[in-house]
Amino acid sequence: MRVMVMIKANEQSERGEMPSEKLLSDMTTYNEELVKAGVMLAGEGLHPSAKGVRVAFTGNERKVIDGPFAETKELLAGYWVWEVKSLDEAVEWVKRMPAPDDGADTAIVEIRPVFEDDDFGDELTPELREREAALRAQTEAR
Repeated sequence: MRVMVMIKANEQSERGEMPSEKLLSDMTTYNEELVKAGVMLAGEGLHPSAKGVRVAFTGNERKVIDGPFAETKELLAGYWVWEVKSLDEAVEWVKRMPAPDDGADTAIVEIRPVFEDDDFGDELTPELREREAALRAQTEAR
């Protein structure tokens, strides 16, 4: 099963403060372990929301909202996409993650399963499955 592991933002990440060299080294070692174990498929840190935008959809209207965004606890600072056997395995990997060095009392990491084709049932017709497979092949070839 694939999961997305989301690192929640905090005040320091939203200010654009960079992690220490030690934390960067520890995270690189951790990412190397994930890759060696065949778990990590992708992962990146994200710039603060001040550098981002949101697009709000209302019917046919599209409204662009510039960052920064309120409610830091609902923002992301980074993510991984992992291939694991179970949600429990993902939890065990997250428990091994280096702790942030920003002095925060609590860091939040959210883990959510990624939809697979079979999750959509009959609504994902054979034609749509074929088109999705072709798209996946194109993106993996990059």
